[in-house]
Amino acid sequence: MEGMTQSEGAPRAPHYFVLTQYLLKNGSQPGRIHAFLEKGLLPARQRLGLPAPAVVMEALAAAHMPQVACVTPYSSIEQWTMARARLAADDGYRNALTALEAGEEAPYEQYSEVLLEAAPYTPPLPASLPAQAQPRVFELRLYHSPTQRQLKALHERFAGPEIPIFHRCGIHPLLYGSTLAGPHKPNLVYLTPFGSLAAREKAWAAFSADPEWAKVRAESIARHGQISSVIQISLYRAAAYSPLR
Repeated sequence: MEGMTQSEGAPRAPHYFVLTQYLLKNGSQPGRIHAFLEKGLLPARQRLGLPAPAVVMEALAAAHMPQVACVTPYSSIEQWTMARARLAADDGYRNALTALEAGEEAPYEQYSEVLLEAAPYTPPLPASLPAQAQPRVFELRLYHSPTQRQLKALHERFAGPEIPIFHRCGIHPLLYGSTLAGPHKPNLVYLTPFGSLAAREKAWAAFSADPEWAKVRAESIARHGQISSVIQISLYRAAAYSPLR
């Protein structure tokens, strides 16, 4: 798709993403959150004509487990705030939230919402992913940069030589963005689906061994220093009701 001009009717990449992470404990909390999302939040958003999460995931390996995470695309910050207001005024959504919070045990330990500004090179979200027999793995990566100047260099490296190398090695992220409101700033965040854990390992091994990547990385460090100083990696699998899975 590189080099193509986007036509008026072609899918457009979102300008923002909201990453919602529910931090849970073992027991009833994971099932209650999944029931709320599947039977409360997603139907309410569809009924109201609001953007829905593109992917709903449960953690396989993350800093806090168990965990359920959602990524929801928006065309503007105003659309995000409007969606929150319309949900808060909707009887069906309020009933689902009341049911979630009923009982003596809290429905989660805590939850967070991180507002990501999409990178200019983030692609339009696909309507679906290729069907497969085994569970798909989603990898969420956060690269923290020491300075805004180095974050700019990191985005330029991704937009330039790095993404073509990704694609050649079997790494095809769904989205790229930086945290606009949330922790670990400045950063670059991206989400990548893999067919399996084995496919993920194979792709990253190919990337690490790629001679062009070694050249690009060396040139980047020589010009800008170490532009990604901390890397956080979380692995997820999609929920059965996730739009992308």
